[in-house]
Amino acid sequence: MIKQFKESSTNAILTIGDIEVLNNFNTSNQLGYYTFIWTGKDAITVKVDSVNKVLQPHSITALTPLQYFKLEEENAATVYQFNKEFYCIWEHDKEVSCTGILFFGNQVIPSVVLKDSEKEKFETLHQILVDEIATKDTIQAEMLRVLMKRFIIKTTQLIKAEHPDDIAKTSKMDLLREFNRLVEQHYKEEHQVSAYAEMMNKSAKTLSNSFAAYNKSPLNIIHDRIILEAKRQLYYSEISSKEIAFSLGFDDPSHFSRLFKKHTGESPTTFKDKVEAQV
Repeated sequence: MIKQFKESSTNAILTIGDIEVLNNFNTSNQLGYYTFIWTGKDAITVKVDSVNKVLQPHSITALTPLQYFKLEEENAATVYQFNKEFYCIWEHDKEVSCTGILFFGNQVIPSVVLKDSEKEKFETLHQILVDEIATKDTIQAEMLRVLMKRFIIKTTQLIKAEHPDDIAKTSKMDLLREFNRLVEQHYKEEHQVSAYAEMMNKSAKTLSNSFAAYNKSPLNIIHDRIILEAKRQLYYSEISSKEIAFSLGFDDPSHFSRLFKKHTGESPTTFKDKVEAQV
């Protein structure tokens, strides 16, 4: 059974289901979503970025949208998937953000086997999530984001405790993760790839070549983060699009408006009007 939440104003998506959620991955493809796989009593064999991995029974594994994934041998599992617009639109503590330990802050694929006491806690949280995703009301989106953040916090705590040596304090050993981390820190003042290339002691061409396999350029990632923050402010605050443009480092608000419309198909004002109409 698959349940899905969609928020039209922000394009947010959250999917909760069984192993059927991953049925389309009989060949290796990019996941496209932040993904958690929570196995049942049997192990599951997958291939992540061309590397075979066995997901142990009663374990939770975190994967990023950019990773290539193939389901080799399926068994019972619970799967959570969400996009940036669902979770990353919120401000989060560094460790549980979209560039945190579970997604872009580690050198290995984060996975943890649950003890019986932890299984009970996660099962309770899962049931609340399932109930909430079926409840259509004005605070559904907020409730689902709070619950998903709770899931991520609990998983992060367990992985840090079980694998302290596998969690890197920075992402310098991985170009992609380092770039994402720097974008998260500087996207409000640095909008050019060259600025990040200089921070990483790389050329802009080297960065672009390194991202060629991920169907998204470094500039796309910078723009995606800017647009995501713009949506967050338009959705959750009362400040004008002009003020948002200045807060995101644009000297000319018209440049911000053109970028926003290019990525969303509508102006910041139109987006804001739609949000207010839905509320």
